[in-house]
Amino acid sequence: ALVFREHIGGRVAAGAGLVGLASLLVTGPGATADLRLGALLIAGACLCWAVDNSVTAELDELAPAHITLAKGLVAGGVNTAIGLTVAPLPPWQTIAAALVIGALGYGLSITLWVAGARDLGAARAQVVFATAPFLGAVVAWTVVGEPVTRATLAGLVVAAAGVALVTRSGHSHTHVHEAVEHDHEHEHGEGHHDHVHPDGFTGRHQHPHSHDRVEHDHPHVPDLHHRHTH
Repeated sequence: ALVFREHIGGRVAAGAGLVGLASLLVTGPGATADLRLGALLIAGACLCWAVDNSVTAELDELAPAHITLAKGLVAGGVNTAIGLTVAPLPPWQTIAAALVIGALGYGLSITLWVAGARDLGAARAQVVFATAPFLGAVVAWTVVGEPVTRATLAGLVVAAAGVALVTRSGHSHTHVHEAVEHDHEHEHGEGHHDHVHPDGFTGRHQHPHSHDRVEHDHPHVPDLHHRHTH
């Protein structure tokens, strides 16, 4: 958010803090602060992921599915090459299961994240996305039958409070939209896309369109039309 100058605000900062606190609650009082190479590698991966998410959220002229396809081809190719280098091919059943998991956990997941980040901003979208482990815990309780712990329940409640703050973090002030012509997925009736189609279509769609310069005041978040400075 600091590097890409995305507006955060107090609610987003507090929401991110609550989600972080929820992670500490789930870790439990017996955890230690033992710093190992693995932890440093994971921290580096998180930094790379943060840059990736922020850059991806800026690619507003590409459809979320197209972005996911490009990322999947490159990342999948690299991972496949690494896998074939260090180990032989697994049985076809394992490969099929991995493809199904990848299609859902990476393909569909990343597509939905990109679409959400355009409406919320990268930082807000990532705070919401950080609740994935807690939703996974709910699945583990209901599907796998893992025991419910007080720490996980407490973490789930705190994380939910953090997400509630983030989703209510819009602010309002007078701002200017400069005249621009671009191409991105959009729908009508939200105050920024008032052009008319000959057939009267107003559903979600994508095509090149233009915006006139306008100055107005309304509640907003740093979506692709509100990346102005404060």
